[in-house]
Amino acid sequence: MHDEALLIATVAMAFVLAFGLGFLAYHLRLPPLVGYLLAGVALGPFTPGFVADSGMAGQLAEMGVILLMFGVGLHFSAADLMAVRWIAVPGAIGQILLATLLGTGMAMAWGWSLGAGIVLGLCLSVASTVVLLRALEDRNQVTSANGRIAVGWLIVEDLAMVLALVLLPAFAELLGGQAGEHAAEGNLLVNLLITLGKVAAFVTVAILLGPKLVPWLLKQVARTGSRELFTLSVLAVALGIAYGSAKLFGVSFALGAFFAGVVLSESHFSHRAAADSLPLQDAFAILFFVSVGMLFDPSILIREPLAVLAVLLLIIIGKSILAFLIVIIMGYPKSTALTVSASLAQIGEFSFILAGLGVSMGLMPGEGRDLILAGALLSITLNPLAFGAVDRLLAWMRRGTYGEKRLARLQGQLAELRKRTEAREAEHGLQLKNLVELFPIFADLDAQAREDLLLLFRPRTAAPGERIIRKGDRPDAAYFISKGGVQVSVGGREIPLGPGEFFGEMALLSGARRSADVTATDYCQLLMLDQREFRTFVARHPRLREHLDELAAQRSAMNRDGAEPNSVPAA
Repeated sequence: MHDEALLIATVAMAFVLAFGLGFLAYHLRLPPLVGYLLAGVALGPFTPGFVADSGMAGQLAEMGVILLMFGVGLHFSAADLMAVRWIAVPGAIGQILLATLLGTGMAMAWGWSLGAGIVLGLCLSVASTVVLLRALEDRNQVTSANGRIAVGWLIVEDLAMVLALVLLPAFAELLGGQAGEHAAEGNLLVNLLITLGKVAAFVTVAILLGPKLVPWLLKQVARTGSRELFTLSVLAVALGIAYGSAKLFGVSFALGAFFAGVVLSESHFSHRAAADSLPLQDAFAILFFVSVGMLFDPSILIREPLAVLAVLLLIIIGKSILAFLIVIIMGYPKSTALTVSASLAQIGEFSFILAGLGVSMGLMPGEGRDLILAGALLSITLNPLAFGAVDRLLAWMRRGTYGEKRLARLQGQLAELRKRTEAREAEHGLQLKNLVELFPIFADLDAQAREDLLLLFRPRTAAPGERIIRKGDRPDAAYFISKGGVQVSVGGREIPLGPGEFFGEMALLSGARRSADVTATDYCQLLMLDQREFRTFVARHPRLREHLDELAAQRSAMNRDGAEPNSVPAA
């Protein structure tokens, strides 16, 4: 089959089987995610029938991870991450260390080497942010305090795995493996410092430069009024920053995309960006779960059932108990501890990367990768049940006061941050409302059109006596008065205009030269639409064009017949 046809066949079969098995899973009262994973198993090389291109599916799935993490970042902010840092950073690091020790001990009990044990332990210690987000979104908890802590915790885990991917080749020979092409040249300490410097530089650039550059770029695109261009710009920002951060700073695609969303979250474009990218997020995220299923070899369940069970218990029970104890020790309540525990009761994308690296360096046997994939598929399948168990445990356990004050303080910080965001959105909404109240001619425009118009307006001020329009000039813009007043001189008459009125649009519609002089009589605040943007916007909204044409006809008649002193002239 040609490569082009293979791509189409892979995507088509993935979506068709994911839909069919996901729909069946729903009717069997199972999460649709189970159907997506089984679709991957059916398409994989370990089951009969059609075999999809796993490499191609994996790359498409990576796009789903990027878009999903970008969407999560849109609902976060740098301030949110800083608010949960005192629990997320030490908690994640402590949990990684303890879970790695458990995994190492288990592997050595099987007779594996220390190096194999460390790789296995690291693979089992880190959870999938994608799976967590799916679970939190299904429960509407992404924006809750516990949800923020869980996501922040996993972001720290992702950062830690970036370092692990650098350190593992450096220690490969010491641990009994072959570093080979993965070995970094130069001193280990120097390489470690360089990696830390790159990660620090990435975070600094993302937090300091990103909030200025990315919203500005999207604003310029939004000013064009093209929804396709805006959607394309959102995808370009998400995929471009993800790829660029991976190449320049050595972080993962997912982490780069998350911070791309974070830097955009401070802008009022975040909701529009999230809405435009949501369908693609969902479609490509499904491919992620299908690609996980394609890697799974079901025969491992028969060949090594006890080993698979041990790995699964460590992921679901061992990590959950560790996380629960860490959160409780840090002074947070049982609800937070259980939410974090359920969040960590699975493994995902970073585990596959680490496992592949460990096998390629000869640190871990191929059987270890099969066990990790089995643990991933089974734990992802069971993760919704873990979250369901959290609800039942909280209902059964007596509610205490331990840790509630600390959680309440964090909730207060997050609530304050949310108030600031809501205040910013309310201010923007008030601008749209005031626009329609001040200029009723825009009342028929829908919400998105008003948003576009607000972006197109350029502010201008005029001091008393300043000439704004000169008779005989070529038309350059239409002017809308928000404050102050002007005087229009036409046909020997002086006509005053005030807030809510506008001038200069007739020459733009007709293409004729200016027919009047317009001078500011007071300190004026004007909203200006230049010629090109005025004509483009009016052409996209026929109803507005009809209103303007009717008004232009009335004004032309007034100018010919000699209008009343308070009538609005052409300019």
